[in-house]
Amino acid sequence: MNAVVKSIKPNSPAGRTIIALGDTLRRINGHAIRDILDYMFFSNDALLLIELTGADGLMKLVRIRKPEGADIGLEFFEQLMDKQRSCVNKCVFCFIDQLPKGMRETLYIKDDDLRLSFLQGNYVTLTNISEHDVERIIKMHISPINVSVHTLDPDLRSYMLGTGRGADGIVMLEKLARAGIILNCQIVCCPGINDGRVLSHTIKGLIKMGKAINSVSIVPVGLTKHRKGIPKLIPFDPKLAGRTIRQVGRYGEKCLSSYGSRKFYCADELFILSGTKLPPNAYYEGYPQLENGVGMMRLFIREFIEALLQAIQIRQEGMESLENETAKAPSFQNECENSLYPFSIATGVAASGYLTNLLKIAADKYDKIACVVYAIRNDYFGDSVTVSGLVTGSDIIAQLKSKNLGSKLLIPQNMLKSGEDVFLDNLTVEDVSQKLGVPIRRVGQNGADFFRAIYDSRIRTDACSID
Repeated sequence: MNAVVKSIKPNSPAGRTIIALGDTLRRINGHAIRDILDYMFFSNDALLLIELTGADGLMKLVRIRKPEGADIGLEFFEQLMDKQRSCVNKCVFCFIDQLPKGMRETLYIKDDDLRLSFLQGNYVTLTNISEHDVERIIKMHISPINVSVHTLDPDLRSYMLGTGRGADGIVMLEKLARAGIILNCQIVCCPGINDGRVLSHTIKGLIKMGKAINSVSIVPVGLTKHRKGIPKLIPFDPKLAGRTIRQVGRYGEKCLSSYGSRKFYCADELFILSGTKLPPNAYYEGYPQLENGVGMMRLFIREFIEALLQAIQIRQEGMESLENETAKAPSFQNECENSLYPFSIATGVAASGYLTNLLKIAADKYDKIACVVYAIRNDYFGDSVTVSGLVTGSDIIAQLKSKNLGSKLLIPQNMLKSGEDVFLDNLTVEDVSQKLGVPIRRVGQNGADFFRAIYDSRIRTDACSID
């Protein structure tokens, strides 16, 4: 156990005691604190007797009185206070196994820790937990938990996860559902393996688990060109993507009627690949699967349109019509490419058409703008990878070095490591900027951020108005 106090929040209950930096937390109200879940659960009471060991090795006993549920105010060097559980699976579709060599070391880490599912929203397979772990989660009512299901066929799940414990994870999932633990699930759909009838069987089984199943995303398998020694998988094509959308949609409508929620959602990639118009905002019911790429583009469009409407102060009734204009399945040809433009945008192939449509809407409804959107083909991972978050600095340089980029280049923040200016291939923003000879501006993932960025980025030309 690594419950060493790193910091104490000012004016917190702990801040008014003799607890000091470097102390090690041992017990709360007589309960041994093994990890972060124990700490959160047992520190919930209003009256606490806390046992610690000081840096000098001497024991401390501290009494704290606080509102029930209030945070004590301690932060620890190790978030989990325990060793992080790694993945024991060998999934046939594992994206990490498809990464080329030479990338950041942290990208090759495979975590499968149920505690991180609760704390950070990570998805877990339930193949490395015991009955005791499950009972503990139920007792503490740790909820929600995010689970990678893929299929409810025991033998097939074991094959897909590359471990004989794949079937055990189904048992654990069912036990958590019966206990009322809220579950968000994902299905990585692999054509010819767990799609079609198998997918229907999985969806029906999850529906039988009742209200515990809060949401389920159906995500197409991601395949890179670096698959040496990995089982061959078939990518989705437009026809299968469309068929899967309709299949999932039928079950979603049934759940909407029975539970008041559709529960099952297809990832944006399937809509884009099939050329199907994005569903309206109401379809996503608060976006419970946003981190799985479900509704991300629809939300981005909505945020952009809201910022546009606010900027031009038109009636709210204009929202739906503008949203529908931008949600059409776009062609990826940029009609502005031959025009005079003061700045440019680099993004993934999947988003490029939508961004171009948004620029046209904004120019028509608000103010002239001259810009070009470049869809960066993913040569690093393979051209079947189309999301902006996997675009590398080397691909941007190779494809834009001969282009007129104007005064600056905008890129989405998700191309970079969180909190840093580093691309997946270890090139920095400064590296790319120097190679292209143009300043680079990072833009947040929010559609409103994008709206502000494109108008903040304009320079005075005959082609556009003056800010």
